[in-house]
Amino acid sequence: MIPESMIGKQIKSLRVARNLTLEALAARTGYTKGYLSKVENSDRSPPVSTLIVIAKALGVSVSRIFEEEVTEGRCSLVRRSERQSMARPGAAFGYAYETLAHKYPDKKMEPAILTIPAHATEKAVFQHEGEEMLLVVDGTLHFCHGETEYVLEVGDCVYFDSGIPHSVRCPGPRDARCVMVIYVP
Repeated sequence: MIPESMIGKQIKSLRVARNLTLEALAARTGYTKGYLSKVENSDRSPPVSTLIVIAKALGVSVSRIFEEEVTEGRCSLVRRSERQSMARPGAAFGYAYETLAHKYPDKKMEPAILTIPAHATEKAVFQHEGEEMLLVVDGTLHFCHGETEYVLEVGDCVYFDSGIPHSVRCPGPRDARCVMVIYVP
């Protein structure tokens, strides 16, 4: 897996190799040209949901963006020790992701373990085409979907339309962890 600081450069390389302008990629993703330029020039990657949309627009898997080893066949095993970590430092994007199926070719879903830091000072709001699922495995989460807020405890699972603005935060006192699965058609 390439370091997080190289993900934007990898996206740009894939875009250029496909003879796509930023405008063309913007039209395919629904993101602005300015936002995509920031993604390509940043040393931090965008949220996984954004990477999925960009990867689909480029005709590749997220694994290809990360330059992860992909297995042949229709089954892949990722051992705990083989998980790839991607951290998002900072108050708003302090989430950490661990990939759970990075070896599977041409995935339709992106499963990960998501760690949300306790007492983050800002709330990042996400919205993207598709569906998403969160299963809390440690801690407590406040999950907002549209105008409705839910308190999720260990064992609680929420499945939702990710086209509606959504966010999570951890009220503390310790970080929360959940299994997250994102599907973007």
